[in-house]
Amino acid sequence: MTEQHAQRFERGTDGPKVIVVGVDGSDSSLRAAAYAGGLARRQGALLAMVYVQPVLAGGAAFGAPVAETTDAIAEDLVAQIREATERVKGIFDVRWEFHTFRGDPYNGLVQAADDLKADAVVVGASEQAGHRIVGSVAVRLVKAGRWPVTVVP
Repeated sequence: MTEQHAQRFERGTDGPKVIVVGVDGSDSSLRAAAYAGGLARRQGALLAMVYVQPVLAGGAAFGAPVAETTDAIAEDLVAQIREATERVKGIFDVRWEFHTFRGDPYNGLVQAADDLKADAVVVGASEQAGHRIVGSVAVRLVKAGRWPVTVVP
């Protein structure tokens, strides 16, 4: 094996090492987190929970405290995750990290998956009817074809 080949990163060769899951507090994202947590536990992988804080330019223009609101959501999500992991400690142990990015959900999840060298991405199915026309984050991730993507209903 050449030195160059030995240093090349290869995703998923020994099972997933990092599973990225998008969370935003919605029911479908919390189901996706539970599903991804089970995968991470069984595979011995790191569960990277990612919240993408939306940039709401329109709200900011009217003086709405957008950054404080999305920061509060992120803090609430971390508190929920910590509480849930404490409830199942010793029964359902999984290594996890929480990451937050700013921007639109698709680009934030792509950045997270790239930065963390994700082997898989798990997202909840969109709960918004308009996404049938424009395309949901899940559909866009699947079409990107860069990682295995699981969409949890």
